[in-house]
Amino acid sequence: MLRPRDLIPGCDVVLVTLDSLRFDVAARAHELGETPNLSALLPPDGWEARHTPGSFTYAAHHAFLAGFLPTPARPGRHARLFAAEFGGSRSTGSGTFVFPEATLPQALAARGYHTVCVGGVGFFNGRTALGSALPALFAEAHWSPALGVKNPDSARVQMGVAADAVTRVAGRPVFLLLNVAATHTPTHMYLPGARVDSPDSQRAALRSVDAALPILLDALRARGSALLIVCADHGTCFGDDGYWGHRIAHPAVWTVPYTERILGAL
Repeated sequence: MLRPRDLIPGCDVVLVTLDSLRFDVAARAHELGETPNLSALLPPDGWEARHTPGSFTYAAHHAFLAGFLPTPARPGRHARLFAAEFGGSRSTGSGTFVFPEATLPQALAARGYHTVCVGGVGFFNGRTALGSALPALFAEAHWSPALGVKNPDSARVQMGVAADAVTRVAGRPVFLLLNVAATHTPTHMYLPGARVDSPDSQRAALRSVDAALPILLDALRARGSALLIVCADHGTCFGDDGYWGHRIAHPAVWTVPYTERILGAL
C-alpha cells in the first residue's frame, strides 16, 4: 500500500475517474492488450476489483473526496489512502493521510496544493447549482461540451486540458481530479455500426481513453512525481438481469476497476 502520509506535500496527487467503467470491461481490454498505456500502470495481476461507495457520479465523487475511495472487494479491514477525521473510524492506517478538513481538495489546498478539476459528465458542467457543487471544491475547474459525453473525441480534449492545467502550475504541488467522460453513456458511437450501448462499445470508448492518456502522463512526468489513482466511480448495466444504467445496487455497478501507483521518481 502507498503511504500518502509520507508523500504529501512532496508530490502531486492525481485522481482519474473513468466514469461508469465496468470492472469486466476494463479487465477484458487489459487481457486483450487493447489498452497498453493503462496496462503499463497496472501490477502484474491487472486491475484490482473494488467496491465503490456510490452507485452514481455525484455520490461516488463526494465519497472519494472525503477519503472513501473504492474498497478492495475481498474480506478484511482495509486502510484508506486518505481520510477526513471522523471519530471511531477503523479504516485508517499508519500511512493514511488524515486531515481535519471536510474534503481532500480543501485539505491539500491548506497544505500548498493548487487544486484542479477537469470535468466530464453533467455533475461537473457548472450549468446548475447541482452541476457546480463538485467543481466548487477546486481552485480551478474546467468543463465545456467538448469535454463532455457527446463528443467522441472528448478523451483527447480532456487530457489536453488537464495537461495544460498542470503544466501552468510552477513551484507548488497539484491535486488534479479528472472525470473521464468517454466511458459514460452514450458509448455506441465508439463502435462502428452499433446502435445501443454494450460492454463492447464501452470497451471501444476505453480504447480512445487509452490512446489519449500519454498526453496527461507525459505532462505529469515532466513535473516530477505523482501519486496516481485510476479507477471507475461506478459501473453500469447493459441489460444485466434486466437492468440498464446505474444508480442501482447491482454487482456490475458496485464492482469497479482500481489501481494506484507512484508516477515518476520520488
